[in-house]
Amino acid sequence: MSKKTNRKANRLQNQDSFILNSIARVKNLFSPYQLACIPLTALILMVWNSAAKAQGFGQPEDVGQLKIVLDSVFLLITGTLVVFMNAGFAMLETGFCRQKNAVNVLAKNLIVFAIASIVYWAIGYGLMYGNGNGFIGLDGFFFNGSSLPYSDSEAFEVAKTMVDGTEVEVKTLTKVPESISFFFQLAFAATAATIVSGAVAERIRFDAFLIFSVLLIGIAYPITGHWIWDGGWLASMGFRDFAGSTAVHSVGGWAALMGAAILGPRQGKYTSDGTVHAIPGHNMSIATLGCLILWIGWFGFNPGSELAATANVPYIALTTNLAAAAGGITATATSWAKDGKPDLSMIINGVLAGLVGITAGCADVTYFGAIIIGAIAGVIVVFAVGFFDKTLRIDDPVGATSVHLVCGVWGTLAVGIFSTNGHSFVTQLIGVLTVGGFTVVLSSIFWYALKATVGIRVHAEEEIKGLDISEHGMEAYSGFVKEADILSGGFSSTVGEVSSGIEM
Repeated sequence: MSKKTNRKANRLQNQDSFILNSIARVKNLFSPYQLACIPLTALILMVWNSAAKAQGFGQPEDVGQLKIVLDSVFLLITGTLVVFMNAGFAMLETGFCRQKNAVNVLAKNLIVFAIASIVYWAIGYGLMYGNGNGFIGLDGFFFNGSSLPYSDSEAFEVAKTMVDGTEVEVKTLTKVPESISFFFQLAFAATAATIVSGAVAERIRFDAFLIFSVLLIGIAYPITGHWIWDGGWLASMGFRDFAGSTAVHSVGGWAALMGAAILGPRQGKYTSDGTVHAIPGHNMSIATLGCLILWIGWFGFNPGSELAATANVPYIALTTNLAAAAGGITATATSWAKDGKPDLSMIINGVLAGLVGITAGCADVTYFGAIIIGAIAGVIVVFAVGFFDKTLRIDDPVGATSVHLVCGVWGTLAVGIFSTNGHSFVTQLIGVLTVGGFTVVLSSIFWYALKATVGIRVHAEEEIKGLDISEHGMEAYSGFVKEADILSGGFSSTVGEVSSGIEM
């Protein structure tokens, strides 16, 4: 072999070594899972690009179209924050309940958003925002974007222009795409059902809760929502509920109240001699985390209800935060004065009370007005918990009715007192009473129908054992000592077995 051939072979060998060495160096920098993500990322980018072209989306051509894009992104972000509130509800309710029911509470809060997504798509959105009359929407079912956003008469601005000597019509979108409007409203619909979850916790059958959630999201919630937010008869009267103190929170609260009353209290909550036994939650850490998640999520709930990225958004965010802070402070002070110690559960509910209270009027009151509304809500919620628990003897493990129902009513009425835009207290009162009456009647029908058919309450033995085992066949804290072990004597035997194996 000639020297020239040898030099060529060596050069090829060196090139192969360089390529292999480079691949080896890259391989050493990343784990096998990260390397597997490289082709997956390329595939996602390719599909994403193809999808964007298939939908025919182009770059905004003027400031007006750019605003539509920004408004759409704004609603996407705020809607996502509202969806994330489901995590807050899950943590809050789980922490306030006993450990033997943790899986059940988590499962309800997770599945309810999935149910809401399908039911609101199929039925709820049409009843709420479809074209119809002042009482109910009558089209737009199985949402496909056919009806215009928020029932506006026109979503496009039509102008005529000359192109190559020919007159053509040019349509410019003046409203955000209805798909993002649907997503934002869906997040609110799911919230109403999660409110019910907490009030009926620790003794309701899982299947009964799922069926009730379908009925609430598919029928009750959208009908009253149509009255308030889609130009229905209440809206035509001048009723004002900017972000849902009544439309979302009171509706969920009324449904929760009737569910808790019809379902009955938990085992051991009340005795025949009238004694009320406190049943403390098992994990105040995650309950506090849930409160903070909800506080953050409310910055999507209230500012997002502006439905556009306007200069009002920061104002709404600040009124929301001031009310929450005031509610937390006054609830702390009230529980401290009433019970002798600052109760963390009341601090949590005080913050949430302030948030619920300001939701109706966050765009219509002054900063000082927001503080007063939140402060009063924080006081109300402390006494409301005792009223439901001891006077009415309605067992609500997380205080959902006190926070969402009572403070939702207060916040709606407060618009008629503190609004700077001249809203009538009488009109607000009419709205509270009619929405409340309708929801109470309809939800009671739902609960009694379920009670008479599938049943709504687990057996006493299942309740004592815990819904995690009886309803789901699993535990949230496998291996930890449970209340059921102590009640059945299992804990004592376990301790005895362990003690017998210890050398003294």
